[in-house]
Amino acid sequence: MSAAHPGDAVREVLTLGETMVALRGSGPLKLGGSMDVSIAGAESNVAIGLARLGHATRWAGAVGDDEAGELVLRTLRAEGVDVSGASRDQDAPTGLILFEPRLPEVTRVHYYRAGSAGSRLAASAVERAFAAGGAPHVLHLTGITPALGPAALDAGRRALELAKEHGTTVCLDVNFRSRLWSEKEAAGVMRSWIPYVDVLIASDDELPLCVPETAAAAAGEVSALADGLLAQGVREVVVKLGADGATAYTAGGELHAPARPVRAVDAVGAGDAFVAGYLSALLDEADVAGRLDRAVTTGAFAVASHGDWEGAPTRAELGLLGAGAGTVVR
Repeated sequence: MSAAHPGDAVREVLTLGETMVALRGSGPLKLGGSMDVSIAGAESNVAIGLARLGHATRWAGAVGDDEAGELVLRTLRAEGVDVSGASRDQDAPTGLILFEPRLPEVTRVHYYRAGSAGSRLAASAVERAFAAGGAPHVLHLTGITPALGPAALDAGRRALELAKEHGTTVCLDVNFRSRLWSEKEAAGVMRSWIPYVDVLIASDDELPLCVPETAAAAAGEVSALADGLLAQGVREVVVKLGADGATAYTAGGELHAPARPVRAVDAVGAGDAFVAGYLSALLDEADVAGRLDRAVTTGAFAVASHGDWEGAPTRAELGLLGAGAGTVVR
C-alpha cells in the first residue's frame, strides 16, 4: 500500500470515535481567565496525523447539531480528513474537555461527555461509513470508544465485523481510561476484540487487559504477553514505552527503537501521533524498523508541541528532528 495522492479516490484509513471541543486554560480554572478553543479526540488525532503525512483518511463519529459540532467537522475538513461519514445527533450535544495546567508537567483534565453525541454513535452509522467510502485498507479503533456506552460499544464491534468481511487490516490502540471504565470491564471487551486485530498498540501496563486472565497472571513479562497475543493471531504487537521508546513484537522477533530526544512541552497526544506515524509507515510498506522510526519521530513532534494534534508533522518535516539544535532550515 502506498501513500495516497491528492484526488486519489482510495480511502486508506477509516477511524471512528468521539471528538470533543477542547478548552485549554493558562492556569487554575477556579481563577477564570481566557481559554484557547480547539478540538480533541484520540481517533481524530490519528486521522489528522495521517492526513498531514499524505494519506487519505476518513473519520466516522457523531457530533451534536450545534456550533461545537460544527467546529469539530470544520477543523477536520481543514486538516484534510474526510468527514462525509460523520453523523449529527439532534438530541445530544458535542462533548467537551477542559485542560487545566497546574504544574509544569502536570495538567488536570475534566471531561463533560456523559450523554454526548459521541457516546451515542450508532452501529448503523458505521455501516453507512463503510458503504459510502468503500472498504478502507486500515480500520483504526481505540479502547476509548467502547468505554463511552452501549451504543458506542456496538458501533466498535460492528466496525470490526465489517473489517473482517472486507479483509481490512485492523489496528487497535488500547488507550485504557480509568475514568471511563474499570480494568475488568476493559479487559472483557479488549479480549473479545483481539481475534479481529492485526496490529495491537498498547503501553506495557495495558497488555494484560488483552490476554486471558490466567495467561496475564502467569506471564508477567511483556515479551511473554506479546508472544501470547501473536499466538492468538495478532500480527504485530507494538508496546509504547514513553521516554524509553517503543518495542515491536512480530513473528520475525523483537525490535526496539529508542525515543527521539526532544525538549518535552506537552505529552498530550503523543501516543496518537505515534500511532499515526506507525500506520503511515505501514501503509508505505516500510519494514518494522521503518515503522518504529517514523512512529517515534511523529511522537517526538507531539511531545515538543502544545496541543493534541497541532504539532503533527507533514511528510516534508519528518527530517527536521535530525537537523540538530539551532539549525535554520531554508
